[in-house]
Amino acid sequence: MTTPIDRIAQGDEADILALNNEHAAELSWLEAERLSFLLGEAFYARRIGDLEAFIMTFDQEANYDSPNFIWFRERYGRFIYVDRVVVAAHARGRGHARLLYQDLFEHAERAGHTLVTCEVNADPPNPASDAFHAALGFTEVGEAVIHGGKKTVRYYVKQIVT
Repeated sequence: MTTPIDRIAQGDEADILALNNEHAAELSWLEAERLSFLLGEAFYARRIGDLEAFIMTFDQEANYDSPNFIWFRERYGRFIYVDRVVVAAHARGRGHARLLYQDLFEHAERAGHTLVTCEVNADPPNPASDAFHAALGFTEVGEAVIHGGKKTVRYYVKQIVT
């Protein structure tokens, strides 16, 4: 039985915030107001089940000041940027992240996009995420040191067919 993918609703925000902030080291800490703002800017924001996982993405038009998003905007005219994907600890190993990405690829393609982008931490390292994105067909296109030298990231892109 497949767990449905649903749009993130305003009533989901407190749970999304808690799950995000459990993974702030890999992502970034969010306050409630910031999360609400970002969800309003999102191209695609979905959750699985009783918040077993979620994804939030932006297109090139988003009002977003993330250094990673800006890196892509400076280099690509049209793209979807995957800002965060989180799977709750109790739901790992069920294929939720892959399912969310596949649904995103279909949604992006229907909207006429041909490029999906993301970043993965290089320092602190995240080898599981590197391997996951490689398996999905992402290729590395750059690297940057951000947040005053506290983090190094690798930038990835995936071409999708339209």
